[in-house]
Amino acid sequence: MVRLTRIYTRGGDKGETSLGDGSRTPKDDLRVESFGTVDEANAAIGLARLHTEGAADAMLGRIQNDLFDLGADLCNPKPKPGALQIVQAQIDRLEHEIDTMNAELKPLESFILPGGTAASAYFHLARTIVRRAERLTVALARNDTVNPLAVVYLNRLSDHLFVLGRDLNDKGARDVLWVPGANR
Repeated sequence: MVRLTRIYTRGGDKGETSLGDGSRTPKDDLRVESFGTVDEANAAIGLARLHTEGAADAMLGRIQNDLFDLGADLCNPKPKPGALQIVQAQIDRLEHEIDTMNAELKPLESFILPGGTAASAYFHLARTIVRRAERLTVALARNDTVNPLAVVYLNRLSDHLFVLGRDLNDKGARDVLWVPGANR
């Protein structure tokens, strides 16, 4: 368990931060951008949870915990054996939840626009933040060490949030469909 007795350290006052291995890096480093955007996605999911209950809220609680695991994974450029990292079981759980929710949705007939219910709109916002975290993590992985399952997790999470948004749009009945060229 993590115990924080002091919130500010002054260690970042000159534009650097500590990574999981103790090394220091600029706060605008791509690694920091990656795990910082994961944190932003987590905050957006927390906001969206204000509009959920029951099974959806339980799924999101697990996801928020996973996102802290993912942040720990991404902030460690040289993980030692036993370091906290995203594992296949977390991805498998997302896939199972996606399949379960999607089985109850009517098939898509068009791309959908963010909206419908407040919950769905918030999940689309969270989904776009997750996609940005994924793009940043892919860029980081080009030149640095990244757990490949971190990228897979982010990819699957954006799908999960999309399907959950549809589920919370009355099983897709309140989806707002894109009408190509409607305003020409």
